[in-house]
Amino acid sequence: MEKYDFETKVEAAKKIMEKLMDPEIPLEESVKLYKEGMALLKEAGEILEKAKLEVETIEKEEIDGEEVPV
Repeated sequence: MEKYDFETKVEAAKKIMEKLMDPEIPLEESVKLYKEGMALLKEAGEILEKAKLEVETIEKEEIDGEEVPV
């Protein structure tokens, strides 16, 4: 799967969800789309967690009086 940024992954997962709402979609296709959507959401979650850790590190450095590199 190609690398995308957080917003792109979430948007792609939303589009997959919309496709999954179609009652005419074959079961095999829906399982494939579900797996793809879950993988995108997992990757987006990992990006979000990494960003959260970066923010926490910056905040801690500011509290400790360390200079934060720009």
